[in-house]
Amino acid sequence: MSSDPPTAARGARPGPRIALAILLAAATVAGCGGTFGPAQAEDATPGTLVPLEDGRRINLRCVGRGSPTVILESGFSAYSRAWTKVQPALARTTRVCAYDRAGYGFSDPGPLPRDGAAIARDLDRALEAAKEEGPYVLVGHSAGGLYARLFAARRPGEVRGLVLLDPTVEALAPPGRDGLTGIRRRVQRCLAAAEARPQPAPQDPAWEGCVPGWADDHVRKAARDPETWRDQLSELDAIFGRTSEQVARLGGLLGDVPAYVITASDTAASAQQVGLIKPQSLAELQHLRLALSFGPGFQRTVYSSHLVMIDRPEVVIEAVSAMVKAARADSRPEPLPPSETTTLEPDPAAEATPPTP
Repeated sequence: MSSDPPTAARGARPGPRIALAILLAAATVAGCGGTFGPAQAEDATPGTLVPLEDGRRINLRCVGRGSPTVILESGFSAYSRAWTKVQPALARTTRVCAYDRAGYGFSDPGPLPRDGAAIARDLDRALEAAKEEGPYVLVGHSAGGLYARLFAARRPGEVRGLVLLDPTVEALAPPGRDGLTGIRRRVQRCLAAAEARPQPAPQDPAWEGCVPGWADDHVRKAARDPETWRDQLSELDAIFGRTSEQVARLGGLLGDVPAYVITASDTAASAQQVGLIKPQSLAELQHLRLALSFGPGFQRTVYSSHLVMIDRPEVVIEAVSAMVKAARADSRPEPLPPSETTTLEPDPAAEATPPTP
C-alpha cells in the first residue's frame, strides 16, 4: 500500500472521498464472525494453550508437518474455528497454525488497547513460546489482513508470502464515523449484558447476537465474561484508528514480500462504482492497489460472500498452496488465475495508477 493512505484528522468529519473509502473498508469488517456450522467435538477443547510472559495463555491449533509454516489470522469477532474448511487440507503438505486472539475462543483476554500492534505482538510471542519456527506464509481474512501485515513487519526476514482474503484496507476515522456503528452497538449491548448483576438468563433477549447458535459450552461461558467484550470493543475501535495508523507507518517495508489479494464478488458488487465510461468497483481498485504494493502482488476476484474461506475454501487452499510452493523453491509465485468476475480493465497503464479513493 502507499505510505500515504487515506487519512482524516482526529475528530474532524471525513470528506466525501475519505468517507467513501471508510464505508468500503467497513464493509470488509462487518459479519466477520459468520456462521461456521455446527460445533465439532474438537471445538470443545483447546489446541495448545501457550503461556506468555505476562501469564496469559494464547490458544494455538497447529497441525501438519513441513515448511514454511502457514499462519491463519481470522477477521474481527472470528477465531480459529473459522478455518475448519481450510486447515486440514493445507496440513496434508505443510505445518498450519490457526489461533484464538486474546479474548477469543480459549485464549485469555488481553490488556487494552487491543490494537493491531498488540495483536501482532501476542502472535509473535506465542509462536516463539511454542517453538513454531519460520519461515512463514501468512493468511489474513478481513481485518486479519491488517494484523498479518503488522506481524510480517515484526519478522520481515521470515515471512515468505501473504495471502489476503477480502482484506480490510487501512483508513482513518474516529469511532462513530467509521461505518462500524451497527457492529459497535451489538458489542456494547453484549458488554452491558455481561456486566449486569445479576446477569440476564441465557434465553434473555439481552444476549441476542452475543452467543451464536453453533457455540459450544466454552464459547457460551466466554460470552458472559465482560473482558471478552471489552477486548472486542477495543479492537473494533482501533481498526480505523490506531491499527490503521500502525499499518500506514509500514510504508514500503513489505515491498519485497510476495502477496495474493483475493476480493469477494459480494464486496466488489456492493462497493461504489467509480468512472463514467467504464465504471470500476472501488473495492477491486483498492485491493489491486494493495496487491501492487508488494513484490510481486496479484489480485483476483472470486464469486463469494465476505467469508471466502467458508464459501470458497478451494480458492483459499489453491492460493496458499501456490505461495507455499514458491516459498519452498525460493522463487516468485505464479500469477493468480483470472478473476471470475471483475470490473477491472486489463490496461497495464490503468492498473499501474488506480485512482486514490
